[in-house]
Amino acid sequence: MTVHTAQLDGRDAAAAELAPLAFAGFAHFTAAQVRDHRIRGLDLHLDRLRAASEEFFGRALPDDRVRGYLRAALDAGPADVSLTATVFSRPGEFVAVDDALSVLVRTGPPASGPTGPLALATVEYERPVARVKHVGEVAKTYYLRQAVQQGFDDAAFVDRAGRFSEATIWNLAFWDGDSVVWPEAEMLLGTTMGIVRRQLDRLGVPQRTVPVTPGEVAGLAGAVVMNSWTPAVSVHRIGTTDLPPAPDFAELLHRAYSAEPLVAP
Repeated sequence: MTVHTAQLDGRDAAAAELAPLAFAGFAHFTAAQVRDHRIRGLDLHLDRLRAASEEFFGRALPDDRVRGYLRAALDAGPADVSLTATVFSRPGEFVAVDDALSVLVRTGPPASGPTGPLALATVEYERPVARVKHVGEVAKTYYLRQAVQQGFDDAAFVDRAGRFSEATIWNLAFWDGDSVVWPEAEMLLGTTMGIVRRQLDRLGVPQRTVPVTPGEVAGLAGAVVMNSWTPAVSVHRIGTTDLPPAPDFAELLHRAYSAEPLVAP
């Protein structure tokens, strides 16, 4: 079995069908790590695709059809892969009329993210339609590269109100010594974030969502980033502010994530 697959609406995609997608900038997607042909938080991924399709196209594909497309792609590859499912309309961007929706499911080698700890530059930036995980976001890579050129590992975004929202491809989470602190701002609510939050609730761990500004970071006891690769990569510096190592915080988030069952599509 090959690790790299590309299926369009449940069947192997031909090169001629994939070529137009190289220039498609109006689509949305979800990304997941698959283990033993199963996905954590499958319900959250389906919710994301459904809500984003309703927002972008005014309608959504049935969950059962999307699950079938995911299942077909996973059956074509090994047990452990990285998976991306992208929903798009064939007319593409720069048109106001949509056609039937299609789903491109791609798989590749499994990933677990960087080991960390990371240093994050602070950048004033707000992602357009931040609540949707959509394609065509050159700013994320641009600010990542700018951060690396400045000696950082990645970048964290601050909105016009001076609040942290998210990082380039990550959600942010902080630790105050007693509670998990989630930043309050317009952002993408990640599926890993959703998994961790509901499992922390089940573990009885306090959580709060409040505005977090760069000036307040120094008073916190730790920070991490998370995405579909991992529930926690430690952050040791944001801007010019050093953060204490918080291995127990990262371990807590990993434990919460691992408590989420893997589900077959």
